[in-house]
Amino acid sequence: MKKIKKFHLIRIALLFGAVALILFVLPREDHQSYIYELNQPWRYQLLTADFNVPIRPDSGSTKKMQDSIERNFIPFVRYDEATATQNIDKFKKAIEGKIPPAEITKFTSLLDAVYKRGLVSSDTYQHISGLRPPKVRLLKEIKGSNVAETIDASAMFSPSKAYDFIDSAYNISIGETQSRPLEAEVAKALNVCLVPNYDDDTEADGKYRAEEFTVIAGALGVIKPGQRIVDRGEIITPQIFTNLNTYMELLAQKNHNTEVSNTYFYLGQGLYIAIWFVLLYFFLANYRPEFYRSNKRMIFLISFITLFVIFDILVFEFFANGVYLVPFAAVPITVMIFFDSRSAIFALLTTVMISALVAIFPLLFIFLELFVGLVATYSLRQLSQRSQLLRTALFTFICYVVGYLVMCLVTDGDLSQFSWRFIGVFAVNAVMLSFAYILILIVERIFGFTSTVTLVELSDINNRILRRLAEDAPGTFQHSMQVSTLASEAARAIGANTQLVRTGALYHDIGKMESPVFFTENQHGVNPHKGLNPETSAQKIISHVTGGVALANKWKLPAVIRDFITEHHGKGVTKYFYNTAVNESNGEPVDRSRFEYPGPNPRSKETAIVMMADAVEAASRSLKDYTPESINSLVDKIIDGQAAEGNFKDSPISYRDVEKVKETFKKRLATIYHSRIAYPELHAKDTPALEHPEDKKTPN
Repeated sequence: MKKIKKFHLIRIALLFGAVALILFVLPREDHQSYIYELNQPWRYQLLTADFNVPIRPDSGSTKKMQDSIERNFIPFVRYDEATATQNIDKFKKAIEGKIPPAEITKFTSLLDAVYKRGLVSSDTYQHISGLRPPKVRLLKEIKGSNVAETIDASAMFSPSKAYDFIDSAYNISIGETQSRPLEAEVAKALNVCLVPNYDDDTEADGKYRAEEFTVIAGALGVIKPGQRIVDRGEIITPQIFTNLNTYMELLAQKNHNTEVSNTYFYLGQGLYIAIWFVLLYFFLANYRPEFYRSNKRMIFLISFITLFVIFDILVFEFFANGVYLVPFAAVPITVMIFFDSRSAIFALLTTVMISALVAIFPLLFIFLELFVGLVATYSLRQLSQRSQLLRTALFTFICYVVGYLVMCLVTDGDLSQFSWRFIGVFAVNAVMLSFAYILILIVERIFGFTSTVTLVELSDINNRILRRLAEDAPGTFQHSMQVSTLASEAARAIGANTQLVRTGALYHDIGKMESPVFFTENQHGVNPHKGLNPETSAQKIISHVTGGVALANKWKLPAVIRDFITEHHGKGVTKYFYNTAVNESNGEPVDRSRFEYPGPNPRSKETAIVMMADAVEAASRSLKDYTPESINSLVDKIIDGQAAEGNFKDSPISYRDVEKVKETFKKRLATIYHSRIAYPELHAKDTPALEHPEDKKTPN
């Protein structure tokens, strides 16, 4: 009961952990992310408003209206009555005694005329000069409220214009036909005393400008809920562009201020992610129970999918079109190496559907990634060479390009939106996929799995382990080669892992290297078992299993290879020495356990096949007559005996599989030990040469 609870707790913890991690890195928006450009067609479906969206003027119209307001704005001024009196008195004092009194009177009267017409700042004068007619505004308090009064400013001066006016009027008054510069003291005093009596009212200016700007920035209308904002294929005009920006801005603000909405949104995302993982669980539990029951395999699969989705989200956040940079075809390739093709396809489906949460074009994304991932899976049924990955990478690039062209035609009806940038992204994707070999090696090291590539490398008879086996125990090496050939053909016949069987068979007897002479295939006339009691001899034979495991650990052979060493005899008995011990016991009981192999019995189809092949190949060497009948009888006797002893009860191999294995062994042994035609002896000493070379041929 505790084991069952722990089993389910691990699965639940994996599910919740994966969902939580993915939710943590997902973008914090509860709406579709859109990419759109001014004067370009809208590439998505019809977009309607979820709430009232104010129609604001587009940026171009707003700028024109702002410029118009600036040009036609009537500035505000403050009138200071004391300014004229103070500056006229100041002028008199400045030039008193420096020019005749009559001259002073002329200048003061001209100053008084200037102040009566009005004196404003240079900036204000320049602005009102552009108005038709020139005017300014004064704020007056009437019945407790400020009222703006507009006055004519066509006669007003700026300080420089007032100076020119006084200069010109003075010269005319003294009868000068040509303008004569004023005396230095007079000019200096005028420059100091020409101070505006209509001063700029910056406070009123700012207030009234802001009000007028607010009016033009106000909504021109409202897009009500359900009404169209933009439709598919519609050109994004400046006004539509402004409406879209307004909608996105208000939507982000609404979501930011609505915690309940965010909660439901995150709940929806979490349930969406959980549904796909639960579907993956159901598939494995019903169709691949051996994978589902393995904690190590499930931890790898869920962690791998989760990390891949997180990587996709992060790339999406930092790179344009980032989702297409991620080599999703690496998911089925990696999973297929350690599981099978169906599990790989379902893992691809789960990864793509969860990653679609951040895709800008979900339909395009799902179609492309599933299309490319399935082609990659079909093109790489079994990875045994690194060059196969390069071929698959090329296939994926071609599929990306074809799929992209198809989607352009489906969505737009032409190739007007075709972008070479996407082709470059697909090329980068294919290059990254070619490095999946490194990813497979990392998974092997972390989880202790064994890939087909590793098995192929281990089956190379020139590697140091098998080369040493050939040198130290040549008979065992030849026996292992024959077992490997028999077992791999049988594995192919029943759909087992052929490469695993071939490699495991080569290593199943490496323990015999420790004491090769104790095994028949390595003996040359001298039998070291003579003089030993049956129990000691049995222990010498049994030790090749424990010794093989020790060597496998020393050389860090994969666990799946160690299984062949421990299981190829199962918990069987060394019958020769056990029977000898019983016959020599004179009726005394014999401890059977002293003659048993440590086991366990085969727990997979592959180790069961090697057990059968090992026993059949060894026994076939003792046949005196290699006829089809004798070979068939031998195979049936040995394998039926193993089945009767329960050696296959822990293995998923079926009776039908066992029968196919037997038939394969019979055919293969009949081929190996087929009878040959006897060559005739040559009796005559001198034989004349034949005329034609073809006549020299003899049958094989």
